[in-house]
Amino acid sequence: MPSTKFSIDSLPSLTGKVYVVTGGNAGMCVCIPTSSSNEHGQRKPNLSASGYSTVEGLASRGAKVYVGARSESKARDAIQTIKTKLPDADLHFLPFNLASLASVVAAARMLRGAETALHGLINNAGIMGVPFAMTEDGYEVQFQTNYISHWLLTYHLLPLLQATSGARLVNVTSDGHERFVPAGGIKFDDLSLESQNTMMRYGQSKLANVLHAKELHRRYGPSAAASAAGNGGIRTAAVHPGHINTNLNKQATGAAPGLVLRAVTPIMRCICILDEQDKGALSSLFAIASDEFKAPDSGAYVIPYATIGTPSKYAQDGELAKKLFDWTESQLSAKGLLSLE
Repeated sequence: MPSTKFSIDSLPSLTGKVYVVTGGNAGMCVCIPTSSSNEHGQRKPNLSASGYSTVEGLASRGAKVYVGARSESKARDAIQTIKTKLPDADLHFLPFNLASLASVVAAARMLRGAETALHGLINNAGIMGVPFAMTEDGYEVQFQTNYISHWLLTYHLLPLLQATSGARLVNVTSDGHERFVPAGGIKFDDLSLESQNTMMRYGQSKLANVLHAKELHRRYGPSAAASAAGNGGIRTAAVHPGHINTNLNKQATGAAPGLVLRAVTPIMRCICILDEQDKGALSSLFAIASDEFKAPDSGAYVIPYATIGTPSKYAQDGELAKKLFDWTESQLSAKGLLSLE
């Protein structure tokens, strides 16, 4: 069983291995909504706060890491900051915007052209508590950013993952997948949930992350027929990183008034409801690279910290996982986004 005493120092050498971390340029766990607006007057999510600690942890063990982000300047600032501590860190900027499906496909093709192997994909980036908005692709912004774009990225990187012995995939989720979901889990007849509150839209997207990891395990995991090729299949996990002290508590716009969140954050830290950012990377690092996360653990829900947990009843529904996967595949195929050429 996994150890709750897991630390980055217990990871094996990752020299020669290649990883991708989406939203890997700052902070941890959640991408923060800001008050900036697009040309239509809609608020735009700022994908700036996510898996910095995950990138740093992988780099500290010798891995080559692609930092997936929308802002090149912020990504390069993060890379430079890590290099001040780890001068030999092998870090690269991978540009994409999760609010644009075409951008995601372009990033995946760029990576497939640059690498012949991919040892781990950490679908970490996400947004929470943003006002209702639809993307240019026609999906509710949280559902696309947190789930659909990561599904598409994973699809286009599957050839690399399948060609790599011992490859792994992590979808970062949260306990919001259980706390804030509509009846039935995924509202296929009303996926935008426009009439619902922002946290229900968030929770549905986080449930989708867990179901995606579950279905990927069924199709491509160590026990699947795909592993017969001799590479052992792809180990997958959905990871709840914990309740981490991020800028979310200062900038969230749809979850609660910012003034209230700023006031209660110090109290939540004191009573251990909020943890420090570095701890937020532990469960992702455990699932993506630790020798303790073994083939039988594939498909698991990992909770703080580095422990196998039990997800919600909807997250355990294999038929729901398959239905969501098939729906997503059908949607993106109809848009002409699944060609691997």
